[in-house]
Formats: sequence, C-alpha cells, structure tokens
Amino acid sequence: MHITQLNRECLLHLFSFLDKDSRKNLARTCPQLQAVFEDPALWPLLHFRSLTELKKDNFLLSPALRSLSICWHSSRVQVCSIEDWLKSAFQRSICSRHESLVNDFLLQVCDRCPNLTSVTLSGCGHVTDDCLARLLRCCPRLRVLRLENCARVTNRTLAAVAAHGRALQTLHVDFCRNVSAAGLRRLRAACPRLALRAEHSAAMIPDQLPRGLLAPAPALRKLLPR
Repeated sequence: MHITQLNRECLLHLFSFLDKDSRKNLARTCPQLQAVFEDPALWPLLHFRSLTELKKDNFLLSPALRSLSICWHSSRVQVCSIEDWLKSAFQRSICSRHESLVNDFLLQVCDRCPNLTSVTLSGCGHVTDDCLARLLRCCPRLRVLRLENCARVTNRTLAAVAAHGRALQTLHVDFCRNVSAAGLRRLRAACPRLALRAEHSAAMIPDQLPRGLLAPAPALRKLLPR
C-alpha cells in the first residue's frame, strides 16, 4: 500500500510525528502530501529553538494554532540582553541581524492566529511591550503567557495584561529585569486571580543610562513609566 492511498485523517496522524523540516520534505514529493502539509489541523502547536527558524517556510500560521513557543538558548542571548548603550559596535552588529525577527513574527501571529491559548517566549531580548500588548488584544483566548529573560519587557506589559488579558490565567515574567516590584503589586491588585510569577525580575538591576547621559527627569519619566 502506497502512502498516498491513506485517507486524510491517517496522513495527518502520520505527519504529526514528524518535525517541521521532515513535514516540508515529505510534502514536496507530491501534491496530495503538500495539501496535508497545508492543512491547518496539522499545526495546533509550534515550537522554535532559534530565531533563524522563524524565517523558514516549513510551518503554517493559521487560526488552528493554539500553542506557540520560542525558546532561544544561545550565547547570543547574553549579548542581546546587554543594555544598548553598553554594547560594542560588534555586539550591535550581531543584534541588528535579528532585532526585529520576533516582533515581526508575532505581528503575523496577531493577524493569523486569534485562537492562541498559550505563548512562551524565552531569551527573546528584543520583544517589545507594544508587540505584547497587541498580542493580548488580538488573541482574546490567551490563557498562559510565559516570558523569560525578555530584557525589553517593562511595566507597560503588566499594564496591558490588566487592560486586555481578560482570559489570562497564568503570567510568568521571570528574569525580566525592567519589571518593577511596584508594577507587580499593581497587577496583583488589578488581577487578584491571576497566577503571577516573577522569579528574580523585580530584584534585578533595571536598565539605566550613566549619569552623563541621563535625560531630564520629566522626559525620563515618560520613557520609563513605573
């Protein structure tokens, strides 16, 4: 019996055991298997282990997506987590290659995947408050949001959770150094039923310019609301 003689349900089950690259390679062999690859039912879960994987065409974003995970564990994560003003020209060059990758990808997710229920972002040092706020607005069914070592996440994300995370049940902001204790207290008061974890976040030293580069106090307050 040839694989193409299997019905769609069996083919979807077979494809579900394969990784993204293997699914794509198998789909190239014939139009019938390409159609299985493009079936949204095959893609309720996506996991990425590096940012370069986000640029590949071996997956599908659709309303069927329920769980998304981007976990970047690389020495480059440490470089991208350094405050911008402290980076050398070489370090800035490294970061510039993928600075907008996660944000651009998440904007696509916002447009195509409104039924997401779980998102995990680890080591995504360039993901911004604005991007996460849009994700919360566009994915009203989101129940779990885990953020780890996301250096640009601030109290503005916590405020967005309070404003738009109506279905959110669990929020982790571990090792997010620009989240403050005051911001966490405000979120706990606004969302007492939310399971909130902030391991080491409020205890870490937040980003700050050296004294010679500090902006005037009113401007600084606008840039870094607490």
